[in-house]
Amino acid sequence: MCGECCLSAVLFLSLSVSLSFVPPFVFLLFELQLLQTQSALWMCIVLNPHCKPEQKSSWLRQLRRWNSVDVCPWEDGNHGNELPNLTHSLPQGVHGNQELRPHRTVFTRAIEACDLHWQDRHLQHIIASDLYANYCYHDNQEGSLFDSHGWPLWHEHVPTACARVDALRSHGYPREALRLAIAVVNTLRRQQQRQLEHFRRHKKELLHKGHTSITNMEGWVGHPLDPIGTLFSTLTESGRAGDEGANTCLDLSELQRMPMQRLLGDGESYVALAVETALIGLGQQRVMPDGLYAQEKVCRNEEQLLAKLQEVELDDSLVKIFRKQAVFLLEAGPYSGLGEIIHRESVPMHTFARYLFTSLLPHDAELAYKIALRAMRLPVLESTASSGDLSRPHHIVSVVPNRYPRWFTLSHIESQQCELASTMLTAAKGDSRRLETVLESIQKNIHSSSHIFKLAQDAFKIATLMDSLPDITLLKVSLELGLQVMRITLSTLNWRRREMVRWLVTCATEVGVYALDSIMQSWFTLFTPTEATSIVATTVMSNSTIVRLHLDCHQQENLASSARTLALQCAMKDPQNCALSALTLCEKDHIAFETAYQIVLDAAATGMSYTQLFTIARYMEHRGYPMRAYKLATLAMAHLNLSYNQDTHPAINDVLWACALSHSLGKNELAAVIPLVVKSVKCATVLSDILRRCTLTTPGMVSALQSRRNSGKLMSLDKAPLRQLLDATIGAYINTTHSRLTHISPRHYSEFIEFLGKARETFMMAHDGHIQFTQFIDNLKQIYKGKKKLMMLVRERFG
Repeated sequence: MCGECCLSAVLFLSLSVSLSFVPPFVFLLFELQLLQTQSALWMCIVLNPHCKPEQKSSWLRQLRRWNSVDVCPWEDGNHGNELPNLTHSLPQGVHGNQELRPHRTVFTRAIEACDLHWQDRHLQHIIASDLYANYCYHDNQEGSLFDSHGWPLWHEHVPTACARVDALRSHGYPREALRLAIAVVNTLRRQQQRQLEHFRRHKKELLHKGHTSITNMEGWVGHPLDPIGTLFSTLTESGRAGDEGANTCLDLSELQRMPMQRLLGDGESYVALAVETALIGLGQQRVMPDGLYAQEKVCRNEEQLLAKLQEVELDDSLVKIFRKQAVFLLEAGPYSGLGEIIHRESVPMHTFARYLFTSLLPHDAELAYKIALRAMRLPVLESTASSGDLSRPHHIVSVVPNRYPRWFTLSHIESQQCELASTMLTAAKGDSRRLETVLESIQKNIHSSSHIFKLAQDAFKIATLMDSLPDITLLKVSLELGLQVMRITLSTLNWRRREMVRWLVTCATEVGVYALDSIMQSWFTLFTPTEATSIVATTVMSNSTIVRLHLDCHQQENLASSARTLALQCAMKDPQNCALSALTLCEKDHIAFETAYQIVLDAAATGMSYTQLFTIARYMEHRGYPMRAYKLATLAMAHLNLSYNQDTHPAINDVLWACALSHSLGKNELAAVIPLVVKSVKCATVLSDILRRCTLTTPGMVSALQSRRNSGKLMSLDKAPLRQLLDATIGAYINTTHSRLTHISPRHYSEFIEFLGKARETFMMAHDGHIQFTQFIDNLKQIYKGKKKLMMLVRERFG
């Protein structure tokens, strides 16, 4: 806590007391600007070591008044739940039976801290002298005042003890703050050792249960009072006070050169103590708090601490501390966020572990990987999450047993997990054993397909980064991750799925021909039939792939055979979407092509739409199989239904093409297709267009043999099959005319007259067409005589 913040709080307090009320807008401004530090700020004010009782009473009254205002900001920014009183400013031992209180405001801790005092003799001795020690004292009790080295300890709730340190610094007592900070850190180190010993005694019992509980419902990192940050700043920024008690701010290099203090161990420095304190706090197993604000504060506070740690240059003494704390984190069970078993809702250690990993890797790679691999866990996403351990009263289990949907920072947490994995992959390049271990950890612990895909891409880039030969081991890891992505996203929607499939084929190509063959053999577990044919098999059979793999003829044929087998399997499974691709892929193999064509015929009756069949039919004509194209076109026509008013339907061009194809093949083929057209098409303009095209040329004029067979004669409109088509066309015009007249408006009159003109052209193609059309017009005049203006236009045009 800086002096400016403290001064701001005092000025705000003085103004509010003088006005005797707090305007709502002031609270809103105060919340926006100081919400992160208000609890600590007011704690500093009420913990002034030389505060007079009457001043404290006045502040307490004012704080309670503000605390009761409806718009008073809440400490954690969460407005939905109740949390227990966790300040622990009351005598120790009562917190085991805490009762739930209303949600805490930014003033609650300060109100509770008004009960605290500085009269404790042990506390007075700690802050008064560097010489306060008891070297004959044996550290054998839970509440010992001195540790085994004889240095003083201060047993108080850690955030509250650190608030005292902050208050001393803020009120101009840097040397006293430093002494108390060292006592608190020594207490933390002693507590850490006791926790390790306690866990080792109960290790078998805990591991047998397979689950644990949260020992800290209120973690030190992200805490409103920022206890670890306070200790770190005090140890690194405070120096020896001058004769006048003034602050002497030293940089880190100066601190490392300071003479050994009586309260520091052999070879210790303030920086070393600060670093160890930060590692203890960051490694603590603690519950994820409620609310977006509180969860973001945990992440932000952790990143701030790590940024400060990264400013410290590691020397041999600090590396020893890192090793010591890393071993403790791995062995301390429920007291560590990196213990063998952690609670489902404990704060993940990914960001912290990445820092530990990069710091330890040059000095102790084995330990670095143990830390990073242990930290990869994310139990909150596991389907089978165990509940807390209720058997021990001194363990506080989660207040909310199932809060997974309220992990608002989960996306950030998963991205940090991904970053940790990527860091390990990069470091393990060239080490097959390490890579295999990291791969197993990723496959087990990362559940986001997008993040796994990112890791696969990262591994691929690292493996192929150099101009020399790629790292085949890392390439295989990349491929394995890609395969896992395929399995995860096969049955779920992912907008990047097509990109993922294309990338996987590229990766498999880089690995080698056996990888491509493998993914084609097991395609049904990785791809949809459409993906397998349109992307996988097509890419495998492309010239670029063959060139990239440097395949000989025998290898090319084997790979092509696998691709054709895949295509046929996909066509059988999903003929609607894969049949055309299968035919294309099997063009160069007669047996496979015939098999694909038969699959299309078998599926045509029920499993395929007219659009798909017309597309395949056009492909067959293009490939030089007109009779097969005709067969498929007739099958497509059976699925089609064009009503009278669908004169712009997209299938019209296909119908015209099918009729032109049958007309080119001969009279028999045309005679067979016209009944299908009459049955499927009710649109008069389409039928008349087909009719005119059929009368312009002789059917079967595609070869000299067929020309001689048909003698070059045009088909008669008075005989089948064109007579049937002519009658259907005339009938369609009659039906369409009545349909249009039912709900016609004056603005469509001219369009209707033009339509009747086209109808007359068709009527005239019949030998008695003139008589039929005249009767048709007369019927219209009689039936729709009420539409006088329209009938007048009909008379003017048609008599």
